Amino acid sequence: MRNRLATIFRSFPAQFWLVAFGVLLSSAGSSLIWPFQLVYISETLQAPLTTAGTLVSLSSFVGLVVSFLGGSIADRFGRKPIMFLAQTAHGLAYLLMSHAETYAAFILPMTILGAAMPFYAIGSDAMMADLLPPQRRASAFAILRMTNNAGFAIGPTLGGLLVVRSYTLAFYAAAAAMFFYSLLLFFFTHETLQRQHDHPQETLLENLLGYRHVFADRRFIAFVALVAFGMIGPLMMWVFLAVYTKTYYGLSETLYAWIPTTNALMCVFVQYFVTLFTRRHPPTQMIALGMFVYALGVGSVAWMSDFWGFWTSMVVFTLGELILIPTGTTYAAGLAPETLRGRYLSLYWLTWGLARTLAPLLGGVLNDLICPQAIWYGGLILGLLSAAALWRLSRAPSSYLMTRDEKKQP
Repeated sequence: MRNRLATIFRSFPAQFWLVAFGVLLSSAGSSLIWPFQLVYISETLQAPLTTAGTLVSLSSFVGLVVSFLGGSIADRFGRKPIMFLAQTAHGLAYLLMSHAETYAAFILPMTILGAAMPFYAIGSDAMMADLLPPQRRASAFAILRMTNNAGFAIGPTLGGLLVVRSYTLAFYAAAAAMFFYSLLLFFFTHETLQRQHDHPQETLLENLLGYRHVFADRRFIAFVALVAFGMIGPLMMWVFLAVYTKTYYGLSETLYAWIPTTNALMCVFVQYFVTLFTRRHPPTQMIALGMFVYALGVGSVAWMSDFWGFWTSMVVFTLGELILIPTGTTYAAGLAPETLRGRYLSLYWLTWGLARTLAPLLGGVLNDLICPQAIWYGGLILGLLSAAALWRLSRAPSSYLMTRDEKKQP
């Protein structure tokens, strides 16, 4: 086993492992806060879920807008600058949020958070695609998800203990983790963007206009749109589950923390085995399957009323995540030509931006106008519709669905 781990370690470059360590650090820091973010905002403002949810939607809308700009900047100026700036801004947002007491005061940190997350994701995914050959990317993205979720296994447990004593202390700890990772990026990583010296450098406007080639790729746009539609349900679960379980079933933050921790532990210890399964099947079929299982996990929350019921829903939910997320990221990267990789991946992360923008608004409306359980029934319906459409897409001719790397193979 030790020899096998050593072989895996040597098969990836040092910069990959540095980023993996940074992901562990930053995910542990951010997950001190995000599972309890809506609880904190709603309790601070003493406002209904719809009002608090608009701040989360604002943050997500900003992320949606900057996703386009992030891809162009990554392809124009490089991956390292936007990763560094995103992590620094992430830490600053937590410091500002720790002192927010009014709706207006929450707007700036939520806006910064919304911009920072897609900027980092676009830069990181593009850097990994630059560093690694196509046949190594699926394993690399799976490893990064494992380290990311190892951090999430640590963060909510510590966060649940911290926030019942002091939300401010949790915010400071999260900010410190972000700032430390930003320093690692600044001093110890190198730029991976390969510039074409025999071609004139694009202006930023020309780079942005390059999105017309991305939108002309109908199979990619269809894939992105269907994932965006289906991800509304899972994002509603992450946004509302903590406040739902506390408000209606009396789960404390300390007890609830074990639910996202279960998600993270499964991603650490089960992801590798799920990847072994998904790699043996067409990626489009696995993406459809992942969305279907995701939907079942979201919908099952409506039938649960205690900790173990919600924990079971999270187990099912996580299985969908393990199937869909690494497969979807790898598939999106494979569809992209090298010169447009940042823009393709930025549009892929648009799926998350759309879901994050719509999920808090839709969930708040379903909760306030119908009933709390309507959140989960709504997520179930959206997920099942998306899964059905993705499955139909997966039945298209193989030449239509093949990635560029697959087409290059003899």
